[in-house]
Amino acid sequence: MILVADSGSTKTNWCLISAEHKKYYFDTEGYNPYFVNPQYITGSLLPCLPQSLDPQKVTSIYFYGAGCFDEKLHIINTALSGIFTNASIHAGLDLLGSAKALLGDKQGFIAILGTGTNSCLYDGTKITANIDSLGYLLGDEGSGFYIGRKILSDYVREYMPLPVREEFFTTYVLTRETIMELVYSEKLPNRFCAQFTKFISTSIADKTYTHDLIKSAFTDFFANLVARYENYQHYTFNCTGSIGYTFKDILTETAEAFGMQAGTIIKRPIEGLADYHAQQLFSAIPVCPQAS
Repeated sequence: MILVADSGSTKTNWCLISAEHKKYYFDTEGYNPYFVNPQYITGSLLPCLPQSLDPQKVTSIYFYGAGCFDEKLHIINTALSGIFTNASIHAGLDLLGSAKALLGDKQGFIAILGTGTNSCLYDGTKITANIDSLGYLLGDEGSGFYIGRKILSDYVREYMPLPVREEFFTTYVLTRETIMELVYSEKLPNRFCAQFTKFISTSIADKTYTHDLIKSAFTDFFANLVARYENYQHYTFNCTGSIGYTFKDILTETAEAFGMQAGTIIKRPIEGLADYHAQQLFSAIPVCPQAS
């Protein structure tokens, strides 16, 4: 059996693939090694494993995660090897996983727009160019955190149109003081802020305001990241992630404004990743190079 995982900062999607080609999907919280340690991952993951899963029968794990740069892979490897003691572990960036899910072995441009942001050029095997998103403190333009932070700042500063402010308060019953306390006391403030994108996706009080807020975040994403790639307009814009998928109409509109044709936009890459690795496994073709 093999396990395939796509992990963002908020959620990890898993797929267990049996020798009979059967797939079983389940979810856990996200495991970004910049924010969690091996003990935290183990304590979170173990109770969420399917009861029918025997960790000792897993022979390979392909884990693609936010924050899984080379210097942080030991955190993921330590946690997983402690649970799946007979498995070889292949860990790498969620960006590479999204590229394989979206493009397979073809070259192109891909982006992730979820709680955080990332983007790259892909040659069909590996990432060839990546402009650092800088994380939520310094960048992550277009992400759920970026949008959520804007929502909260507009609310606290009373920049929101009054009908939207009233709708926001009715939904969350949050005061300025409570928001400030929560933002600065939360262990994972990126997740806290990102949760408020749900409000923007359902708000009906002022559609012009909500459209323009999302458009502004995506414009920042394209101006500061996408448009910095050489010949970026020669590629289609392919994207995974809940934010890109939820607001794909505005995302497509923004891409076209920057002279880039929209390609494939999906919510999550796990199905494509599972198909990719299952095909590699059952055709006995070597899978992606081990990054651990």
